[in-house]
Amino acid sequence: MCGIVGAVSYRNIVPVLVQGLQRLEYRGYDSCGVAVHALDATGTRSSGLTRARSTARVAELLEQVQAENLQGFTGIAHTRWATHGEPAVRNAHPHFSYGPGDIQPGQAARVALVHNGIIENYEALRRELQAKGYVFVSQTDTEVIAHLVDSLYDGDLFEAFQAAVARLHGAYALAVMHKDEPERLVSARAGSPLILGLGEGGEHFVASDAMALAGVTDQIVYLEEGDRVDLQRGRYWLLDKAGQALGTEQRPVRTVHAHSGAAELGPYRHYMQKEIFEQPRAIGDTIEGVLCIVPELFDGVSADGKAGAAAWRVFQEIDNVLILACGTSYYSGCVAKYWLEGLAGIPCQVEVASEYRYRTSVPNPRTLVVTISQSGETADTLAALRHAQSLGMTHTLTVCNVATSAMVRECELAYITRAGVEIGVASTKAFTTQLAGLFLLTLALAQSKGRLSEEQEARYLTAMRHLPVALQAVLALEPQLISWAGEFAQRENALFLGRGIHYPIALEGALKLKEISYIHAEAYPAGELKHGPLALVTSAMPVVTVAPNDELLEKLKSNMQEVRARGGVLYVLADADTHIESAEGMHVIRMPENYGALSPILHVVPLQLLAYHTACARGTDVDKPRNLAKSVTVE
Repeated sequence: MCGIVGAVSYRNIVPVLVQGLQRLEYRGYDSCGVAVHALDATGTRSSGLTRARSTARVAELLEQVQAENLQGFTGIAHTRWATHGEPAVRNAHPHFSYGPGDIQPGQAARVALVHNGIIENYEALRRELQAKGYVFVSQTDTEVIAHLVDSLYDGDLFEAFQAAVARLHGAYALAVMHKDEPERLVSARAGSPLILGLGEGGEHFVASDAMALAGVTDQIVYLEEGDRVDLQRGRYWLLDKAGQALGTEQRPVRTVHAHSGAAELGPYRHYMQKEIFEQPRAIGDTIEGVLCIVPELFDGVSADGKAGAAAWRVFQEIDNVLILACGTSYYSGCVAKYWLEGLAGIPCQVEVASEYRYRTSVPNPRTLVVTISQSGETADTLAALRHAQSLGMTHTLTVCNVATSAMVRECELAYITRAGVEIGVASTKAFTTQLAGLFLLTLALAQSKGRLSEEQEARYLTAMRHLPVALQAVLALEPQLISWAGEFAQRENALFLGRGIHYPIALEGALKLKEISYIHAEAYPAGELKHGPLALVTSAMPVVTVAPNDELLEKLKSNMQEVRARGGVLYVLADADTHIESAEGMHVIRMPENYGALSPILHVVPLQLLAYHTACARGTDVDKPRNLAKSVTVE
């Protein structure tokens, strides 16, 4: 999703801005750009606002700024994921305002701006500004903000900026410059993440992600909803949405060690492949040090850095669970529902976060609201969380991969997975570590409700500690999955089947295949085949089946025979003791071992590898699939 980097400095800041964009590439984007107060011939003063934009990768943008010798002490940069308007240079950020009237060749830009989020009232503002003579050259909602700031400017950028954001409806993180104030940068956030970075020698930064500033500064201030910041050389001012000045007591400076070296590909062809093979380590790191299941594993940390409320008390006060998540994280929540109800005996409801707050629901104050997010900045999930809190459901817990994210700060309790940086847009290790965290949550709740004996706890913990070894054995199946991928690459449709707790795994497998190979794939509970999907089955429709040796195996075998009777071709991931054999129209890969309740964590890995190698065979952009973004920070 869109990324922002901005800086006010005493040095040429362009290399830092471009490097920041490179570190944000994992979020997904379709255009990028940088704007600065360009230096004059003396190299000491601004000669006006200048920009470079590209619909290629940041590497090409770097070549462009080097060729044009773009330099400046104050600048902003952006990676854009298209919402309003196609991916095109005219829609790429930064956007300029030249003032009212037709734009003439060589005319100096007055305002430069970058924006994450969506402005909901942009059409009304656009009509108003057009009536004042402003000419729009893009299709974006962002351009209205640049013109609005210009229309309100009267010698003080921060005053004009505050007046402008007061008129915006929607979500935004903004960074704005004006040609007459070359040592000043103003920013604000509402609904989209933004941080302030404090550098050495009086230079200051804003960014949408601390990773953008890795190696530049580790002194970070997390801006809260509605905060505005005025950056100048050697100083900065922070105001809240009410216009009250904020100091370090309200917005403390934190030392954040963002990962800057985790993006090395090593021997792998793509980041997704690397991240699939990092899962044994990621799972091991996520459960590291868990010697017993205690609810305190899920204690949160409040915004002031003090320990949160004891999880034990919270777990005693709740009698059901509501899970809110999107995409892959939603499927991990669907797996957790089986665990929570089957092992902990706690009713669980799983909601698509983007839908939850737009319907009438029945709140229960004894609900534990669980959000799941890789980034912790997913806009739909954050909005759903806030909606649940507004309904009086104050017991909240997040399973998240980023300890400094908004999700962690806004939830009462947290469990931080340790997947590390995940660059591939299609989630792999973040998903399996979410499952590990959710299984630990299930055991902690079962313990708090008196449903987990010491013997059961020891058995489950032994199984969890063995997961990294079991995953290594699953990864050794890669050559067989490459063979399958050659067949799938020639197809345009696929079905995925699962039953019980493995139905969400089938959903996740179908999602992975369509995300990166662009093959249309659907998943169904296998028992639903005869209620409609069976009409699609032909020899040209591969049917992937997740077949663990559980209580539903015999039912699943009957469903597989329904496919074979219609000429369908089955691709089966079967536990070794299922007695499912390869035959004509039946391709079988045997899983190394039956893993009981934790089986979903193992069975999803072959589906990840199948999707990956199918995409490679089709020649798609595996790590940056079309139209998608890593961190979805717009609704």
